[in-house]
Amino acid sequence: MKRVLLGLGSNKSFSNKAPLQLLAGAVEELNRVLVKAKISSVYRTRAMYVENQDDFYNMTALGFVADEMTPQGLLQITQKIEAEFGRDRSKEIRFGPRPLDIDIELFGDEKINSPDLEIPHPRVKERAFVLVPALEILDEYSDKSIRDEFKSSLSSLDLSDIEKLGKLDLLLENQAVRNGSKSEF
Repeated sequence: MKRVLLGLGSNKSFSNKAPLQLLAGAVEELNRVLVKAKISSVYRTRAMYVENQDDFYNMTALGFVADEMTPQGLLQITQKIEAEFGRDRSKEIRFGPRPLDIDIELFGDEKINSPDLEIPHPRVKERAFVLVPALEILDEYSDKSIRDEFKSSLSSLDLSDIEKLGKLDLLLENQAVRNGSKSEF
């Protein structure tokens, strides 16, 4: 089994589903691929790079994939999930609003630098919205060197724009109570 770390984000509704519902749907789909998945809390952060857009809801997922799974195979799966939840790369602005974004941050110890995939993710160390939720769930599955590397990267970043909202299931439950109905994925 190979350990993988995925970063998930959403800041745009799709098909009458709010970003939190899209993240929940993506997590449900990822649970079919990841073994022993561990899901972080959800964090609200201001958008990076293209700042004139709604805040993002971000989280990470950590788990294992079968040895025969390749990084490119996982990329195909994550891009299929993104498309299922409304992402159309042909119509979006790079770093702009999107209903769902799933990045492969780590895939075992592999290092890949191809036109369609870079692992470790090339911007992971500049993204508090990945590092903070990753550190929340890396304790159980990760070795000390990755945690130390992420903590070191995080120490030089501005954390004022990242707000922990809580666990996704509880956020959806509270949202459903406020809306007077059960939330659907």
